[in-house]
Amino acid sequence: MAKLTEEQKAERAAARARREALAAEEKDRQDTVRREAWRRKGTRLSWDEYEAGVPCRGCGEPMCDGLGDWPGLMYLTEEEKRDHEAMEERFRQLHRQCMSGRWSVSGSRVTHCFQCCPPPPLGPALIEELSEIFRSSPSAEDRKKDQDSWELILTCDHVTTLTQHRDHNYVRPVVRCPECQVRRGVVHSKRLGPAYTAEGVEVNRSDFPAGGLLAGDQSAPGSVPA
Repeated sequence: MAKLTEEQKAERAAARARREALAAEEKDRQDTVRREAWRRKGTRLSWDEYEAGVPCRGCGEPMCDGLGDWPGLMYLTEEEKRDHEAMEERFRQLHRQCMSGRWSVSGSRVTHCFQCCPPPPLGPALIEELSEIFRSSPSAEDRKKDQDSWELILTCDHVTTLTQHRDHNYVRPVVRCPECQVRRGVVHSKRLGPAYTAEGVEVNRSDFPAGGLLAGDQSAPGSVPA
């Protein structure tokens, strides 16, 4: 078999990056449609409903059956094996057309589907914990000194920039295109450099050096640069 030239390798890498970006874009679109359907139909439970034991509005099963987590399959008793298989069969019957993964609540054996079953709501304690994290975060001005700009090429071929913390070595696979006004997959991303000057003034893209790469040149979404 003939050895690929460097040009052919680059073409294949570019085609693979575009395929992955389009796949990420489609998954993001499906997730958005699903969340919107849950909102429109009122499928999600409130915390009070969850605490009161209201069943999942997606499949009708309990959100938490209180039976405890399943032991490892090799540790199941014969009776537990029969119960496990019965629950597996019920899941297959309820979600035959969903073609999705599954989730469950800690301390519960019933499983739910990612496609039609919204996750349980956040409790007050967790909301307060998250709120405290946000309240203790640095101010917007303080965060500027730790932010870099990235140049992104999207599936629509528009080029845009993204600002994020310098510790991140890759960008999220789907972002909103300011030209199309829709979310697009990221085909290629390149770190340009600090997003702000020492005085906190935003750096224009034209001010970055030619090639502009500080570190982290990505040809596919989610890949970690060497």
